[in-house]
Amino acid sequence: MREALVSAGTIEYDVTGSGPPVVLLHGLLMDHTLWDRVLPLLPAGFTYVRPVLPLGAHRRPMRPDADLTLPGQVRLVAGFLDALGLDGVTLVHADWGGALFLTAHGLDRRVARQVILPCEAFDNFPPGLPGLPGRMVSLAVRVPGGLQLAARQLRVARLRRLPMLLGQMVRRPLPDALAHRWTEPLLRDPAVRRDLLAYCRGPFDKQTLIRDTEALRRFPGDALVLWSPDNRVMPPEHGPRLAALLPAGRYAEVPGAYVLSMLDEPEAVAREIGAFLTSTPAR
Repeated sequence: MREALVSAGTIEYDVTGSGPPVVLLHGLLMDHTLWDRVLPLLPAGFTYVRPVLPLGAHRRPMRPDADLTLPGQVRLVAGFLDALGLDGVTLVHADWGGALFLTAHGLDRRVARQVILPCEAFDNFPPGLPGLPGRMVSLAVRVPGGLQLAARQLRVARLRRLPMLLGQMVRRPLPDALAHRWTEPLLRDPAVRRDLLAYCRGPFDKQTLIRDTEALRRFPGDALVLWSPDNRVMPPEHGPRLAALLPAGRYAEVPGAYVLSMLDEPEAVAREIGAFLTSTPAR
C-alpha cells in the first residue's frame, strides 16, 4: 500500500495500471478490497487508484483534530486527488455517497467523469429503511461499546446475513475473510473507532443533503449511473433521478444485485464500467 498525506492525516491507497486515472471509492466499514473481484476484469490503459477512506475499516487513524464529518470527508477526497496530482479523474462511487458532493462544494475540478453505483443520495443518509444497515450504525454509535458489538456480529456468518446487518447489502454470502478484514481495525484500535464516531455523529440535514445532491446538475462531464434496482437500501428511483440530474448522464442497471453489485455481479459491473471508460472521452 502507498500513502498520501492530506490535512486530516495519512491515507493509504492501492494503485495499478497506467493511463488516465480511475478512482474507486468504498463505503462504511469497507476498504479498497471491495473492488478485488472487479479490478482484474477492467480494461487496460487506465491507472486504477483505490484509497482507504477513514470510514471504519482504515488502518491509519486520522489526526485527533481532523474534521471527519460529512463535509470534512468531502474535502478529504478532494485533498487526496490534490495530493496525488490527479487530473481528468473518473470517480467511481459505491455505497458511501459523500463524494457526490464535490460539485456542491466547488471541489470537483480534478474530476472529468463519474460512475455512480448504488450509494447514498438525496436525503438517504444514513441509508435504508428502519432496522437496515445505516440505521443500525446510527444506533450503534449512540450506545457505549455499540460499534464493537456490531463489528463482532458482522464476523458471524449467520448474523451478517440478517437484514439489519448485510443481508440487504449483498445477495451472495460475504466471505469470512473479507468480514474479518473490514472489522479488524475497528475492534483493534480505539482511534479508528474515534474516527468513525466523528463521521457518524456529525450533522445530516436532509434539506442540505438534497440540495448538495442536486448540485450535480452543474457537473458538465460524462456520467454513468449503474444502479441495482433489486436492492432495498438505496431506493430504486434514485438511480434514474441521479441520471436525469446530470447533464451528460446515462443510466444502466445490474439486475439481481444488491447495493454491493461489485461483489454480487462483478462481471456485469466490470463490463459496464469498462464500456464507459473506453467509449467516453475525458473532459
